[in-house]
Amino acid sequence: MDNTWGLLRGAMQSADAPRGLRKGTVRRVASFARPHWRRLLVFLALTVVSAVLAVTTPLLAGRVVDAIVGGKSASTVIWLAVVIAGIAVADAALGLAERWQSAHIGEGLILDLRRAVFEHVQRMPVAFFMRSRTGALVSRLNNDVIGAQRTFTATLSGLVTNVIQLVLSLAVMVTLSWQVTLVALVLLPIFVLPARRIGRRMADLQHQAAELNAGMTTQMTERFSAAGATLVKLFGRPKAEAEEFGARAGRVRDIGVRTAMLTRWFMTSLTLVSALAQALVYGLGGWLALTGRLDPGTVVALALLLTRLYTPLTALANVRVDIMTALVSFERVFEVLDLKPMITEKPDARSVPPGPVSVEFDDVRFAYPSPQTHSLASLEEVSTVDTRGGEQVVHGVSFHAEPGRMVALVGPSGAGKSTIAFLVARLYDVDSGAVRLGGVDVRDLSFESLRRTVGFVTQDGHLFHDTIRANLTYARPDARDGEIWDALRRARLEDLMRSLPDGLDTVVGERGYRLSGGERQRLTIARLLLAQPRVVVLDEATAHLDSESEAAVSEALVDALSGRTALVIAHRLSTVRAADRILVVEDGRVVEHGTHPELLALGGRYAELHNTQFATDERSVA
Repeated sequence: MDNTWGLLRGAMQSADAPRGLRKGTVRRVASFARPHWRRLLVFLALTVVSAVLAVTTPLLAGRVVDAIVGGKSASTVIWLAVVIAGIAVADAALGLAERWQSAHIGEGLILDLRRAVFEHVQRMPVAFFMRSRTGALVSRLNNDVIGAQRTFTATLSGLVTNVIQLVLSLAVMVTLSWQVTLVALVLLPIFVLPARRIGRRMADLQHQAAELNAGMTTQMTERFSAAGATLVKLFGRPKAEAEEFGARAGRVRDIGVRTAMLTRWFMTSLTLVSALAQALVYGLGGWLALTGRLDPGTVVALALLLTRLYTPLTALANVRVDIMTALVSFERVFEVLDLKPMITEKPDARSVPPGPVSVEFDDVRFAYPSPQTHSLASLEEVSTVDTRGGEQVVHGVSFHAEPGRMVALVGPSGAGKSTIAFLVARLYDVDSGAVRLGGVDVRDLSFESLRRTVGFVTQDGHLFHDTIRANLTYARPDARDGEIWDALRRARLEDLMRSLPDGLDTVVGERGYRLSGGERQRLTIARLLLAQPRVVVLDEATAHLDSESEAAVSEALVDALSGRTALVIAHRLSTVRAADRILVVEDGRVVEHGTHPELLALGGRYAELHNTQFATDERSVA
């Protein structure tokens, strides 16, 4: 196996690497191939046998010519022909076996790579997804992986076969006539020089095509979503969108044409050189045969062996171009794998203690991390990632939510309320201080225990394009139908779900757009109820709902919060009056805390927010 990857590295290192191609890419591809070493050994054995048979046929053909010219018996010629036919059949069978092995190796490698990338991306922080273009990220796991897959599986077999066949052909030709072999190799530099130049050029074109394809994928992903398509229609921009997409697609077309012509020009040139070399062999070999220094059969064998020499050279030159193209795709995938997750689980991670769970913030300070730690310029479609460090947005926040109690966070937009909620679920790690669940720092907890303990309901109530059942059981895969219906009943959705023709098998559409805002939000609450977390975080769960939907969701939240420790972020103060404790957050600081009556009596910021909001509501009613 090491020999195989040595050949691959040698093919790549024979010329300067293209601009942007990082060193070590081949070594990393090899690391993914090592689990398939048994298949690689079988493949190498088949390849060696096939290469030996390919060189044997020209020698036997020369024997046939010598037998004819020398007046040997017909039976000798017939037996030689039978042997040549047998070798052809054996070579065909070996070719199928080689392809079977190489396909399994290549496809297995890509399977491992896809799994590794998908699992790695799942471990990336929320900040990564907030900055990355979804289409560009999907392109890495789709276009780039498929591009690498097609090239890798097609070239691995050809690379090893052609190298072995080239060496054997050259060795046999030298033994037959070193003079003819030397003349045949005079044109060899013409193979090497184009390979050096064209390999770099093809890699550059592949880089450009990959970026443009990622841009098209991003545009389609955003514009084909329900929200994106609605925005385009509302602002009357279909023509402009089509023109922008057409411009991107046109550039991809231009690169495709240039790539195709460059490849064709290269291959035509190499074929021509091979034909010229064969003419030289016939000329010099024929002259030597006429002067009695070579047998006629030897001239024929040399001419046939020349095709076994220049055909691998042509294929290897093209393989180099294909490998360069594949490595660009591999490199773009490895670029994502090289991003280190900011949130990691400790080897000795603990579970949240059993029983009711408290939530504690102890002098917590936090600044959003610099984008360079979790983002890529190519995924953001910018020239360079912003390297500036984030400014601190949470300043010395401390509070304690007793088990089974509700703590509400209120304050103006941008005050840091959602950031505080994210820290509870460990979507980010604090810079200093500690966030504790049940007295244990969340950084010391296992991911599984943390996710099982903390339930989150966000503003948008995100749902997958799947059935109602699948969206609910995402939180608890082993839930039975009876438990699902119980959760729907407590979320005030049972009657609606039973009225649907397909019931729990109804598909909700992308992001749940087939449901109303209130229905979508109540479905996320049903999902929370099914998960049965001991801590509930509600981040503006009723912020974008009308009065009727808000009332229905608020009613559903009664069951969701009952007996659980709750951290509730609310813009409408009417929803948090009953909270055991209210924290007023401004500029990342807790500026006031107390119960609703206490804060009103204090006459501070909370009272100001309360009076302003309710005065506005009264004017709206009037």
